This record gives sequence, C-alpha cells and structure tokens, in this order.
Amino acid sequence: MTDLTLVTGATGFVGAAVVRALLARGAKVRVLSRATSSKQNLQGLDVELAVGDLLDPDSLARAVAGCRGVYHVAADYRLWVPDPQEMFRANIDGSRALLLAAKHAGVERIVYTSSVATLGLNPDHTPSDEFTPVGLADMIGTYKKSKFLAEEEVKRLVRDEQVPAVIVNPSMPVGPGDVKPTPTGRMVVEAASGKMPAYVDTGLNVVHVDDVAQGHLLAYDKGQVGERYILGGENLTLAQILGLICGLVGRKPPTVQLPRLPLFPLAVIAEAWGRISGIEPMLTVDSLKMAAKYMHYSSARAERELGYRPRPAKDAFADAIAWYKAQGVLK
Repeated sequence: MTDLTLVTGATGFVGAAVVRALLARGAKVRVLSRATSSKQNLQGLDVELAVGDLLDPDSLARAVAGCRGVYHVAADYRLWVPDPQEMFRANIDGSRALLLAAKHAGVERIVYTSSVATLGLNPDHTPSDEFTPVGLADMIGTYKKSKFLAEEEVKRLVRDEQVPAVIVNPSMPVGPGDVKPTPTGRMVVEAASGKMPAYVDTGLNVVHVDDVAQGHLLAYDKGQVGERYILGGENLTLAQILGLICGLVGRKPPTVQLPRLPLFPLAVIAEAWGRISGIEPMLTVDSLKMAAKYMHYSSARAERELGYRPRPAKDAFADAIAWYKAQGVLK
C-alpha cells in the first residue's frame, strides 16, 4: 500500500478543489475521469490520470489499486434531467461499485461526498443539522432522491460490508473553478450580469468551495466511520445573496419579489423546451417546489469535531466573480 489517494469527480467543481487541497499538503493524487470529460480543471496539476467510469467495474478496480485513501466526489448534479434513471445509475449504482472496489482493494479510508439535499429541514427556518428527521418522501426531485438513496446505501455498506467510509454533506459551494457551471454558478453569473431582475423568497446556505475541500480532508483525518458532517457556511436569503453579488460588481440588486405559484406554468414550458433542445432549463418545477423551503443548515458538528472553519459568503462570491471575469464569462 502506498500513500496514493484517488479522487473521483476531480474534473468537476468540488472534486478539483479537493485535488488542489491534497496537492497543497504534498499528497500523491490519482484521479478517475472518463475519457470524454474536460480536463480544464486539472490543467497544471501534478496528478496521475486513471481513465474509467463509475459503471465500469474493471476501470474501478484499476483506479483504486494501490491507494491508501479515496475521495468519492463524483456525482450527476443537475436540478433537471430528461432521464431520471441515468442519474440514479450514476449516483447510487456507481457509488456502490466504487466503495466496494475500494474496500476489496484494502483502502483504509473513504470520504463520500453526499449533499445537504439529503437532510431534513425545519419548518420554522432555523438551521437543521445531521440529526434533523427526514425520509425519502421529503426529497423533491430526481437529484435529491438519488443522493438520499445513495447515502443510505453508503450507510448500509459501512454497516454490512465494513466499508470504511465517512460522509460529508456540502451545502451550496461557490468559488473559482466552476467550469460547467453548476446551477449555483449559473445563478452567480446571471446575477452579476444583471440578468436576474427579480427573485423568490427562499433561503440558502453558501460556502466557499475551498472550505468544502478542506472539510473533506478534515473528515478523512478526524471523521468517524459511518458518521456524516455538514460542510456549510453562511445562511442567507436569496435577496441577501443577490445583494452581495450585485454589490461586488457595482449593480443595483433586484427589488421585485415574485410569487412562486404563477411561475409554475413557465417552468413546465421551460422543461418542455429542455427536452426538445437538450439544454437544462434555468427554471424547473422542482426548483420552485424547493424554493418554498429555507435550506439553512448548521455546521456546528464539523466545527466541533473536525476543526472545520468556513469563511464569510461574501468572500466566496468575490472569488467566484474574479474567476469568471478571468475566464471571460463576465465582462
């Protein structure tokens, strides 16, 4: 066994941040990536590339061979998908296959990246934590359902197969390197570009992507197998978020608050066009349903047990905007 560490999802937003954090502390890193994936986030990084796929068992066996640790960050993260089974296969079946391959290869520790999407929410808008009651019926949309079931499968593998996995639940990561971009990144770009003239009443938890990456490393070092840790940041309303973003680019923030109900027909039309065009719609039925809830979370457990220390949300937005400007996405 070597000190080699495998990271899945390393070409993505959070995965690339985890790779950078590992390299910064001198780790040797191997990344699992499909042959067709963009390697933009890996440019200039000293990593070993293992070509493969979560649904290809042979490629997983090769990827985990000789590794001491694994960070399973890869996931299909879309708020809308034309074929739900595609997302279930990637997020549930792929996670199971990778964790079992890692266990059979003798990997000592696995950090599995879940999401706050799997957690319960408090109706009074107070921050929820790792122990807030929740069930599959509370999950809105394919992504949340897939991540909830994937996390349940990870817990089963820990219990029944002795897979040495620790679970982390990042909230809404923001920062440099969101090349796709994620739905969160799209919101930052649209707001900074002055293309969000109105908003709905909802609440989100914003965290710098580099703090999420450090939280992964802390979970590997200090987390308890089978336990989960929220890696969040600052709880804000959407109006406050847009105010921060617009303030950083010198724009006037939107002042019009839209009711959700009249937007549902527009979401149906947007999804129908998405099925025809293949382009993910900005507005979806599930996103409107989720907006009815304040997605506020507490990272107190990670702070207490892991030493996790997130920075203010404004710093995350500032770094994201600077990166988008450098990439030519924002003028």
